[in-house]
Amino acid sequence: MKPYDLLIIGGGTAGLVAAVGSAGQGARTLLVERDRTGGDCLWTGCVPSKALLTVAEHAHIARSSGELGVHAGEVSVDFTAAMAHVKASIATIEPHDSPDRLRSVGVEVRTGTARFVGPQMVEVDGDRIRFRHAMIATGATPVIPPLPGLAEVDPLTSETLWDLTELPGRLVVLGGGPIGSELGQAFGRLGSEVTIVEMAPTIIPREEPEAAAVLTAQLTAEGVHVLAGTTARRVETDGDGTTHLVVSPSDADDGVAERAIPFDQILVAVGRKPSTGDLGLDAAGVELTDRGAIAVDDRLRTANPRIFAGGDATMLLPFTHVASTHGATVVQNALFGLRASVDHERIPWVTFTDPEVARIGLSAAEARARFGDDIAVRTSAHGKLDRAVTSGRTEGFAQLVGDDKGRIVGATIVGPRAGEGIGEVAAWMANGAKLSRITRTTHAYPTWSADLADASVQELRVGLERLKPVSRFLLWARRLLRR
Repeated sequence: MKPYDLLIIGGGTAGLVAAVGSAGQGARTLLVERDRTGGDCLWTGCVPSKALLTVAEHAHIARSSGELGVHAGEVSVDFTAAMAHVKASIATIEPHDSPDRLRSVGVEVRTGTARFVGPQMVEVDGDRIRFRHAMIATGATPVIPPLPGLAEVDPLTSETLWDLTELPGRLVVLGGGPIGSELGQAFGRLGSEVTIVEMAPTIIPREEPEAAAVLTAQLTAEGVHVLAGTTARRVETDGDGTTHLVVSPSDADDGVAERAIPFDQILVAVGRKPSTGDLGLDAAGVELTDRGAIAVDDRLRTANPRIFAGGDATMLLPFTHVASTHGATVVQNALFGLRASVDHERIPWVTFTDPEVARIGLSAAEARARFGDDIAVRTSAHGKLDRAVTSGRTEGFAQLVGDDKGRIVGATIVGPRAGEGIGEVAAWMANGAKLSRITRTTHAYPTWSADLADASVQELRVGLERLKPVSRFLLWARRLLRR
């Protein structure tokens, strides 16, 4: 049989984008998916979580509007109806990712398990299939830590919690990263008593410390117990059947300063691992990183130049929009031999807590480590942003980071709609803009994105301050010439 121009293993976002893009160019395209197309984003990630966050947001607004003079009375949440909204959201979006839709645009779809048996051949349920180029887009799965007693309580993960039929009375969230923080806040707003346990000194530890502090304060104000710098030691069940998570400070020895947190359900959100096992990678000449991810270059090529990889299987940036970019990049490089690359430092991401935490590029500490102390960090506090004041949401900020030449290399926005504003920074960075040039962009008033303009104005003021001696001299010279 004639080889496929592009064979894709995995029907998540990266695989879907690559498949549709490849078929759209007239290439003979095969997508192999062992379960259901749509991937984590559709079934257990972005779509269901954001649907649940929407329900939780409405509950929170109803409860907290009294300070603005709006009194909704006692607020109750119908968890069954909330989960029905989640499932309805999935059902509405699912047809777009379905095998029928893929076939309608020319993609061949096969359900089964693919395994490489050579550098240009896979085996799918006993059938051997040749390809000119292939893409590995097998995604990732939640990590379950080897915590004593954890397996016995059947912990929830971001993949299994959508089967819940009752709201947990007491929920412990193990892990305070984006997933743990988002879901912890959501369940707290829905009515659960929530405790977030994070081993690092702060929640969302990869973000700016100031961002973590703002989010921690908000969660605490909402009644969520945030235990950062805390390590889970074991799960125990006492004589009356109550189950506890035993924790202690991360810097303490085992058995020292332990405390027990009772729970009805425990959600494990300590990270994800790439799904790269049992693919026959050795036969294909594909290598893994130390983390078990598919090793790729900036053009997403593996050690076998005919095989590419994208999405969470690479663990480069585990976000749906990154996977989409990967899929499009693979089509360009595999089908047309282009040299398209992905600059992951110019791709933003958002933690959809309330307030949202949006980020792109380098943090201030990362920029300082790379460029030295001669960097620019300009921050606009929302306490001085009129839109934030009128909205009663002054806890956030916008921060721009410039390198030693003043070019924007990173940004953090914390506040409502932060995820909408970070795209503007991405556009600036893609064009190599300097902090001082942003002041030439007029933002509508009053808007949240004006915080970026305010931050850039600080850079302009610094520059003007440096030029004061020159300005004074020029003014003196001008007066002298007029005499």
